[in-house]
Amino acid sequence: MIRYYCIGLSILIVAILANGLAQVLHVKTWYAFLNEITANQSLKGSLKFTDFLWLFIFYPLLLGWSYALGNFIHQKLFSL
Repeated sequence: MIRYYCIGLSILIVAILANGLAQVLHVKTWYAFLNEITANQSLKGSLKFTDFLWLFIFYPLLLGWSYALGNFIHQKLFSL
């Protein structure tokens, strides 16, 4: 159970930092993207190429790496 907590905490922290980075880079976050879709009821023109790269390539990669980071931290802390 502690392993899942370490992994979840790692994902949460990286997701918060990644959303901050998205704001600095002026790319859409999932929250902004979904709000725009619900307001416009259309996907057409709602994503720039950089937004697409961030949402579908880099953000998932960061979250995947944060899983690996959380697992690594758990192994270092609790395996003797």
